[in-house]
Amino acid sequence: MFTDSRITLDALKNRKNHAHFIEQIRTKVIELENQNWNIDFHWVKAHAGNHGNELADQLAKEAASSTENESYKKIPKSTVIRELNEGSLIKWQSEWDKTTKGQITKDFFPVIQDRLKMKIKVTPIFTTMTTGHGNVTSYPHRFKIIE
Repeated sequence: MFTDSRITLDALKNRKNHAHFIEQIRTKVIELENQNWNIDFHWVKAHAGNHGNELADQLAKEAASSTENESYKKIPKSTVIRELNEGSLIKWQSEWDKTTKGQITKDFFPVIQDRLKMKIKVTPIFTTMTTGHGNVTSYPHRFKIIE
């Protein structure tokens, strides 16, 4: 097998890469090798006059400009996870904006996504300060700083 895609060859060599398309190639290679085929992958320079590579490029361009719709059933796991995370953040922010509770915390962190990006060590003192719960107000009240 000859390809001008080094990225594909590297992905095939990387056993940690489990992208759907790469797994399909690996599965097909195993099937063919079980039928006594010997499959080797080789890189060829693109646009260097190699007839087979030039033909493959031409067919790829035709497919890309085709008006026929292609349907893909598989969605990468990373896309599903990203979309679920984005949807969850939108819903969380909406609920956060609607609630009338936790105003002190909302003053510190009005935007959920910004808070999640922060590297904060959550300690009892931090929690007391950002929630307004605990004896935080008793000390200033004792010295008549607040009512």
